[in-house]
Amino acid sequence: MRRRAFLATAGALTVLGATPAFAGGRRVLHVRPGDSVQAAVDAVAGAGWTIVVHPGTYREVVDIPADKAGLTLRGATRDPRDAVIVFDRANGTRKPDGSGTYGTAGSATLTSAAPGLTVHGLTLANDWLRADHPDITGTQAVAAYVTGDRSSFTRVRLLAHQDTLFADTTALTAFDRQYYRDCYIEGDVDFVFGRATAVFERCHFHTLDRDVAFKPEGMVFAPSTARANPHGFLAVRSRVTSGAEDGAYKIARPWVPSYETTAWPSLVVRETELGPGIDAVAPYVDMRAAYPWQSMRFREYRDTGPGAEITVPENRPQLTDTEAASHTRAVYLGDWRP
Repeated sequence: MRRRAFLATAGALTVLGATPAFAGGRRVLHVRPGDSVQAAVDAVAGAGWTIVVHPGTYREVVDIPADKAGLTLRGATRDPRDAVIVFDRANGTRKPDGSGTYGTAGSATLTSAAPGLTVHGLTLANDWLRADHPDITGTQAVAAYVTGDRSSFTRVRLLAHQDTLFADTTALTAFDRQYYRDCYIEGDVDFVFGRATAVFERCHFHTLDRDVAFKPEGMVFAPSTARANPHGFLAVRSRVTSGAEDGAYKIARPWVPSYETTAWPSLVVRETELGPGIDAVAPYVDMRAAYPWQSMRFREYRDTGPGAEITVPENRPQLTDTEAASHTRAVYLGDWRP
């Protein structure tokens, strides 16, 4: 397993604590190599600010609290590879103060609880590698941990291995909505997971090759939708490719957390191209025997590609045309039009 090389047109690493540049009194902050994205977030007061991240690699953790509502975080160019926010810590990484480990959510490079967040044209990455830390068993290493209603990501690259994108909600009883369009998301184990109502439109999911002797090597999705929430994850007009051998990956497995055993995971994959890396015969698998995937809300509709071939119908529950009308972006997002 090799560490990714993050290329940017300006390669300087950020100096944490540097002051971002204001733009003529407007609600815009510019962050350039040598500045800190977190310092710009901290400087925001009130709603509706924009932080423009200029080309460079910013090695830091960014935390956007709930009181930064309506914040826009965007790259300065049209290419999301130009501006990279990256860090390297995992669930099992010990905190410097000796108070324990970070946990899965605490491992995230970007954390946001802000309602109305917009992220556009950036790379968010966690480059922690299992091979570099054989002593750590908590190998979840999150690129983005997102809660807060109306969080929108467009043309964003999300890179990690296990648990890349934690699409969650602010509370067990909240049905926070998230929207991802034209994003690239890669990883290996459960790399899109959580209980949010999340729509992935025209997104590219890529599974990584793992140097392991067992199958499956991983799963794309692991939703943990609340039982009361009619809408979990929806992938529409997207595609799944793989760096691993054919059939090495599953589409999903249900995550029923120990702290929310009433969860009823929901996933719909529709009109999506599934490459040969997906196991077409048995595309779903249990996380725990007590919660079999067959009892979950897993459905497909008009998918294409070798990974979508229906050879064992009972392993591939499908929506009817009538049911499919209830599983669209408009239905899932309700009165929100990102």
